[in-house]
Amino acid sequence: MARFIKKKKKEIGLAPDALIFRGQKKTDQVLLRVIDFDANNLTEDDVKTVKEISEFQHKNTVTWLNVDGLHNTIIMQEITTSFNLDTLVMAEVLNTEARPRVIEYDNCTLITLKMLRLDEQTGKTLVENLSLILSKSVLISFQEQKGDVFEPVRERIRKQKKRIRNGGIDYLTFALLDIVVDNYLYVISVLGEKVETLEENLLMNPTENVINEINNYKRELNFLRKSIKPAKEMIFSLAKTESDYITESTYVHFKELEDNISQANDATDNYREILSDQLNIYHTTISSKLNDIMKFLTVFSVIFIPLTFIAGIYGTNFEYVPELSYKYSYFIMWIVMILVAIGMLLFFRKKKWF
Repeated sequence: MARFIKKKKKEIGLAPDALIFRGQKKTDQVLLRVIDFDANNLTEDDVKTVKEISEFQHKNTVTWLNVDGLHNTIIMQEITTSFNLDTLVMAEVLNTEARPRVIEYDNCTLITLKMLRLDEQTGKTLVENLSLILSKSVLISFQEQKGDVFEPVRERIRKQKKRIRNGGIDYLTFALLDIVVDNYLYVISVLGEKVETLEENLLMNPTENVINEINNYKRELNFLRKSIKPAKEMIFSLAKTESDYITESTYVHFKELEDNISQANDATDNYREILSDQLNIYHTTISSKLNDIMKFLTVFSVIFIPLTFIAGIYGTNFEYVPELSYKYSYFIMWIVMILVAIGMLLFFRKKKWF
């Protein structure tokens, strides 16, 4: 399946507010997790139904509802109704291929972006769509599957860190976005180490495997840029948005996000340029190596062309040729020819000409 754009034929012509899951099902069951807290109290629980969440809307606390799995449109409709959301909001959440952006609605602010995670076992970069609905009393986060990068934020809440426990819904939103951007930097740094190591191998041993790795890393960086570049535009737009749900004190933190996402975006551009330079170095090295080979073969040919010319005119048609009367001359000639051929192949192999 294409990594850069995915569009199904049956989605063409659908109404913008149609509650239809547009994406790939990544989990069997939709999981609902609630963390409700203030400066002194904390409630954390998995809930079975949306009705269990409605009681938190009227409390004077910070409520974070995390939804893992988007394919169950019945549950999504219940969330829409329970929290009095516009169907356009939920339609955006269910479109996992949407471009990262921030949209202001009457009673909430919608933030969407891509969340990157590095699978430590396979080394592959996992990507999924993350949507945040920011309202007056509740923050709802939607993920495509269970497992995320938010555990450090949950630990800060559990350990009663003053800033996050007293910060409100908007500061919690910043904390989630901040850790997403930090993971951008982490994923890029891991890939960057491989790119820098590749440069050493390129200079010492420019084999065909190196060119394959360069192309693979370029493809991976292009994939990362597809997520990071639009996220940068979204965060810059968010920092300028005059939302009723974000206080002035929190806008300062969103400005910090601008620096981090700019660093991530610049890093992808820098490594992309490095890979292009490495590709040029590879071709230059191969061309230089080919020139050396041609130089050697040219010198070798210049030496033997006159000898071949003389032999071509006179041949071996002399009256006295000692080898003609020797019984095994023919076989000796074949042995010498084979040894010369093998010797030349070994010499070329030692020089790494093939």
